Amino acid sequence: MARALFELWPRIARAVPLAALGDFPTPVESLAPVIAELGLSGPEVYVKRDDLSSDLYGGNKVRPLELLFGWARERGRGVVYATGAYGSNHALATLLHAPRVGLRAGALLFPQPVTPSALATLEIMLSQDAELHTVSHWSALPLGMAVIRARSALAGEPALIMPPGGATPRAVLAYVSAGLELALQVERGVLPAPSRVFAAAGSNATCAGLLAGFTVAARLGLGFRSGAPRVCAVRIGPWPVTSRTRIVSLSLRTLALLARLAGEPRLLLGSSELATHLEVSGDFLGRGYGHQTDSANEACRVFAAAGLPLLDETYSGKAGAALIAELRSGARGPLLFWSTKSSRPLPEPDREARRSAPPALERWLERARASRDAR
Repeated sequence: MARALFELWPRIARAVPLAALGDFPTPVESLAPVIAELGLSGPEVYVKRDDLSSDLYGGNKVRPLELLFGWARERGRGVVYATGAYGSNHALATLLHAPRVGLRAGALLFPQPVTPSALATLEIMLSQDAELHTVSHWSALPLGMAVIRARSALAGEPALIMPPGGATPRAVLAYVSAGLELALQVERGVLPAPSRVFAAAGSNATCAGLLAGFTVAARLGLGFRSGAPRVCAVRIGPWPVTSRTRIVSLSLRTLALLARLAGEPRLLLGSSELATHLEVSGDFLGRGYGHQTDSANEACRVFAAAGLPLLDETYSGKAGAALIAELRSGARGPLLFWSTKSSRPLPEPDREARRSAPPALERWLERARASRDAR
């Protein structure tokens, strides 16, 4: 149940309430089976198994939810709302984990392309005891969030309404901690220091936190003796949402919060120092957010055939495709893939408990099921 951030700066643990949800540190394993499946004799490649961050539902949303839920409980917010696409992993993680710590949950969702993973996720969300609201497009989220906030206040039950992915500096501290956690694993000989770390970039919380955590670890001489690994942020969302500028900005704001909480001005890094350790790729985005690509589908097949079914066809699969392309180009290692999609078996949807869905969701479900049945 260790949290690297709190181990290194115990005073932060006293200042940042946490609702324990996950099991940390998550393990690191070799990706040699993937190399073999590709028929390559490539470099050392590893995977950080954040897909195993919780026995209930893992993935990269568990870490930030611990801090967001902790804040909600401290401030007397008994209801938490996630925001995201119809198949949002952040929304599903919120709905599954919030009741564990005495919180009620809801979600505000916008449309996305039909995919098998999105359908499976939404069907589980509909069987949870949670309110689901919709907007017609992601650009309408701010208005939808304002409406829910106003309704909650009028009902005398103020809610925490999280932005997509919970991408706030407080939440991103959790992935600073994750970056430090990896540095500690390098320090302890679990793996060699990677030169590059591949992760999907959607809400930017994961990549911004890792960028900050790796750079801080290198400055402290922890694990990364030859400098911080480069974060290879693979865009799964549109520009400028997943732009280099936004990732660095979120990382800087998170480090400002960290420096204040830890009482250590040396943690205030500059944008140029951070940017040196970041590369952003849009080469695997395809037609846009939520759309499948041939390379992502291939990555899903390769990982599954290697005994590592860690990817989905539109999010982590695109990061997996970037890693595979790098391996095929003859890249030198060590490399690391950050696994962000829960690999735990999904709960069975409770058909009897299924709540009535907003009309837009019902129409989307009809199309998704028809597409599934046609296969």
